[in-house]
Amino acid sequence: MSKVEKTEAEWREKLTPEQYHVTREKGTERPFTGDYQVEPVQGIYHCICCGAPLFENEHKFEAHCGWPSFDRPLAAASVEEHQDDSHGMRRIEVTCRRCDAHLGHVFPDGPADTTGQRYCINSVAITFHAGE
Repeated sequence: MSKVEKTEAEWREKLTPEQYHVTREKGTERPFTGDYQVEPVQGIYHCICCGAPLFENEHKFEAHCGWPSFDRPLAAASVEEHQDDSHGMRRIEVTCRRCDAHLGHVFPDGPADTTGQRYCINSVAITFHAGE
């Protein structure tokens, strides 16, 4: 998968102000404001910036944290993980491997019966394609 590179102006033209803030400036949407609830629908979540497939709906679970949560990415090559020491805490940031968009963070408090991971993803950073 080749890297998608755009200028700041090109990203601003493509994205809403909130999408730009979250994905390009490493922001966070307010909890419980996103569109994606856990529903039994087959589909794939894609990066809002470049369209890369990132997460499968069957790996989504209700974490009651205010953001869409998944127990794993679609494939290991879909995302990258980076240490994030901002805001006085140590976390693992999750970014889109194809365009470096900030997606959210991963925490080790996910479902113990699957991966034990909780990929806590900003809903404005992804778009759902039903039926994929």
